[in-house]
Amino acid sequence: MSIINQIKYVFIWQFHKNSGYLIFFAILQTILALGIVIGFNYLLSNPGQNEVLFLATGAPTIVLITTGLVMLPQQNSSAKTEGYIDFMRTWPINRGAIMIADTIIWLLITIPAIGISSIFAHFVYQPGFDVSWTILPALLLTALTSIGIGYGFSFVLPQNATMMLTQLLVFGSLMFSPINFPMENLPSLLQSIHRVLPLYSMAEVVRGSLAQSTFTVDFSHYIILSAWCLLGYITSIKILNRN
Repeated sequence: MSIINQIKYVFIWQFHKNSGYLIFFAILQTILALGIVIGFNYLLSNPGQNEVLFLATGAPTIVLITTGLVMLPQQNSSAKTEGYIDFMRTWPINRGAIMIADTIIWLLITIPAIGISSIFAHFVYQPGFDVSWTILPALLLTALTSIGIGYGFSFVLPQNATMMLTQLLVFGSLMFSPINFPMENLPSLLQSIHRVLPLYSMAEVVRGSLAQSTFTVDFSHYIILSAWCLLGYITSIKILNRN
């Protein structure tokens, strides 16, 4: 069987198995994204154009982070505990086909939230989007990095540790990461940490692609994300290949 057919059959199998959860996740992500665009504005007594633009461009990044680093690892960890991952290892197919099919499914559920929140922000708040041709590469690299890392640590860590880490990540990305506000607002220690971790780079490439005339993106952010993405996927495929 060709690799394309392997991906197709795994995609159909996984999609039907998880379709109920996936619809719920897509709705939840849409609510979260709209909550960032609308709700966070209430925290600011008189938000300026720059603050609104940070929230509008940060919402898609938060959607991709919570999908790949929170929802996916929680689902994967539960599947590992239930023995479903061991069952997948018995399939006579390339392990990369499993990863590609699952990645496509998780990518699809982020589209409604990103699309609806961005359109809503554009027409209601007029934040000043100036979309660059790099928007698709930026969103795709951010999504793949989140998904790759999420798969990696959910395969390596036990279920309890995975659950704790995902809660820490969602809390940290919303409150202590320069996604919805400038990096300069954080203390120097957190700034140093974020220059190594991928969350800041995710926000930068998406922000710079949605508002290219306001934000410039250093190419090093693409390199940092590519390194984290490769690390996550290589780790995941190695673990799936174990007997």
